Amino acid sequence: MTIQEIENTLIQGIASISNQDASAVSPDKPFHELGIDSLGFVEILVFIEKTFKLQLIASDLTKKDFETIHSLASYINTRL
Repeated sequence: MTIQEIENTLIQGIASISNQDASAVSPDKPFHELGIDSLGFVEILVFIEKTFKLQLIASDLTKKDFETIHSLASYINTRL
C-alpha cells in the first residue's frame, strides 16, 4: 500500500468521523483545524487499528505523527 493510498483511506475515515465531506479534508491540514477533538483522536486510533490491522502503542506515537493526515500516513507506512 502506498502513502497516497493510506492518505486516501485516512481522509475517508476522518471525514466520516468528523462529519465532513472528504473533499474538505486536506492531508496537510492540522487535525485541530479539521475540528478533531480528543474523542475524535480515539475514534481515529480505533479506525486505524481496524482498517490497517495495526496495534498502535501510545508510547510509539509522537505529537509530530499526529499533526496532519500526511504525517500520520507516513507513520502508518513505516508500520505496515
